Amino acid sequence: MIVFQFSMQIIIPLSFVLVCFCIGKGIELHHFKTLAERERQLSGIIVTNLKTIPSQYANAQPILVMGSAVIATDYFKVFAAGLRKFFGGEMKSYVTLMERARREAMLRMLEQAAGQGASAVWNIRYETSTTHGQHRKKPGGVEVLAYGTALK
Repeated sequence: MIVFQFSMQIIIPLSFVLVCFCIGKGIELHHFKTLAERERQLSGIIVTNLKTIPSQYANAQPILVMGSAVIATDYFKVFAAGLRKFFGGEMKSYVTLMERARREAMLRMLEQAAGQGASAVWNIRYETSTTHGQHRKKPGGVEVLAYGTALK
């Protein structure tokens, strides 16, 4: 009976972590796929972080455009980050979280620029922050704001 209780105390948490991993990975892969498709659709807009606008756009109408994205972490990423924090090293599980948030914010900014009829976005900048639940122990996420000057 003790062996059964011990094995259930291990099997249940491990199966929960495995389910969280599978669901989180599936959502993440689907998001990456949709990001790639939207990036292809908006590839005609010139994007740069240069501050100086080239002379060909000297008479263009400048418009501030921005896009923001908040991507929540899943329980597997929290678990993996906790292990990484304990042993040290790069939290690779959060790298994809930041990449997704940056790309999503950029796409939302470009969609706003395209809606304004812009052909280029100059001086692109990012602002990032982390979000948490009411208590720091609860899973949070990342917020990214992308902004730039769209030119018609």
